[in-house]
Formats: sequence, C-alpha cells, structure tokens
Amino acid sequence: MARLLRLCLLLLGAGMTTACASTDSVRATSGSLAGQGATVKPGPGGVVKIGNPYKVGDRWYYPEDIKDYEETGIASWYGPQFHAKTTANGETFDMNAISAAHRVLPMPSYVEVTNLNNGRQLVVRVNDRGPFVKDRIIDLSRRAAQLLGFDQQGTAPVRVRRVYPDANGNITPALPQATVAQAAPMPAPVPTQPQPQYASAPVVQTALPPPPAPLPSAPMQAAPPSAQPAKAGMVYIQVAALSNSERADTLALNLRRFGSTLVEPTARGFYRVQIGPFDNRQAAEIVLAEIRAAGYSDARVTLRPIS
Repeated sequence: MARLLRLCLLLLGAGMTTACASTDSVRATSGSLAGQGATVKPGPGGVVKIGNPYKVGDRWYYPEDIKDYEETGIASWYGPQFHAKTTANGETFDMNAISAAHRVLPMPSYVEVTNLNNGRQLVVRVNDRGPFVKDRIIDLSRRAAQLLGFDQQGTAPVRVRRVYPDANGNITPALPQATVAQAAPMPAPVPTQPQPQYASAPVVQTALPPPPAPLPSAPMQAAPPSAQPAKAGMVYIQVAALSNSERADTLALNLRRFGSTLVEPTARGFYRVQIGPFDNRQAAEIVLAEIRAAGYSDARVTLRPIS
C-alpha cells in the first residue's frame, strides 16, 4: 500500500512539472520562431506543426504560415473541459497558462490580442486548433481571457496580429498586408473623384433657375448631372485589401452584419473586401462609423473601380 502511494505521489509531481514547463515555455522559446530564420521549439510532448487542410462541419480550413497575419473578430475562451488534454500539436493544454487555439496559424506561433472593448493587450502562444464557431477567430485559455478582461462575458471583439517576441520579450510585428495594399491596388484619383460631386450637390440643387421659370415646376426639374452621385451602386466601403483569398472570404463573412459584402480580385493579386453598394456617400458614411467603432479603423468610403 505504501509503495502504491509513493508511486501516485511521483506521478503527481511529474504532472505538476509538466504544467510548469508548459507555462514557462513562452519565455523559453520566444526567441525561436517560424519566419525569423530559426527553429520553433514546441512545449513538452509537442511538435512544430502547420498541418494539412482539414474540414469541420461543412467548411474547409487551410493551415498556413501567414507571417503578416492580422484579423478583427470575436474571441472566446476554453478551460476546465479541456484542461490537461492534448492540444492539436501534442502539447498538454493548461487553462491557467497563456495560450490560444487558432484555425490556421502554425503551432507554436505568437499573436498579440487586443480587447477592443477595454484596450487591453496580451501576447499569447498558439498551440491548438479552433474555434469552429461562426464569427470567432481565436479561442484563448481561461487565464488569457482573465488578463484581457472578458472571462465573465465569455466573448469579446478583438484584433489579432501575429508577432515575433525575442528572448527579452521585445515584440516585432510583421508589416500588416492591408497597410501596403491600401495604397497599391487603388488608383490615386479614384478615392477623390466622388468628393467634389457630393460636396457640390447641395449647392447645385438650391441654385434654381431664376424667374420667369414657373415656381411649381421647379421641384420637378431633374438635378444637373454634376449634382448626381457618380452612379447608383458604385459607392462602397472598403475595409481591407488582402493577398490571401481565404482570409478575404473570412473577413467578408465577419462583415455581413453591416450589409452586403463583396470580395473583388485585382490585377495585382490582392482581394478587396468591400461592403455595399450604397446609393450615395452620405448613406455609406453612416455605416462607416459603425464599422470603425467595431475596430476596423482603416475602413473608408470609395468608388468601386470600373474594369
């Protein structure tokens, strides 16, 4: 009986050591990351893994080493029901450590998560796959959710971007693809063309023909062409321009709550994610305010280019 008790104590001690090693692995391996010219070291029992395409429900997911990954959406968290179970890359999930599950990023990799409700930020280590619920883009450990301040609510709007912490904890983000793409695919004159037309509309409409034009007929006169919108159905809100079609489709799906979405490929290899069409710029500006309040700060009103 004493021998059996001693064996149980040894096994318990080994389990606690493994949990501690998993918690400390963020610091121990932060200087060896994919995309930085070095080898990523997994946690205890784990492997470095990107993985093959896989299907959950009726949707396919395509794991990829997206070095400039950045996405805005809903975060959730998981805890007791998965605690001490094996993650997708063979590590042991510890709900009290700072980790996360992502659908396509390499395992392990690191992302900076910003809670858009309170501004809190946290760098977490991705070592699992998920979540597979509509509109959710990352599943955090319980401890990570506590630090970000949404463990009681269960979910929160977040911005997630891939980062590369060095051995001292300094963060090096990859250049967001959308930042470059916004200037590249759109011809310079396009965003500025509609503005004079809309700005001048009130002036032209009030400049009624002078007498002797009959007053009753004035409201029935059509506005001059310069006072009309560029063309009904051409006013859009552009949220991003991405180089990966899967990411563009995912973003478009997340944006459907704001209106009809469009993913438009360009000749330069980008995919514009747009919302619309709107009848005029004023209608688009109202929706634009809602989109920016949801965390898409780079969104803007534009005209859809004519091909």
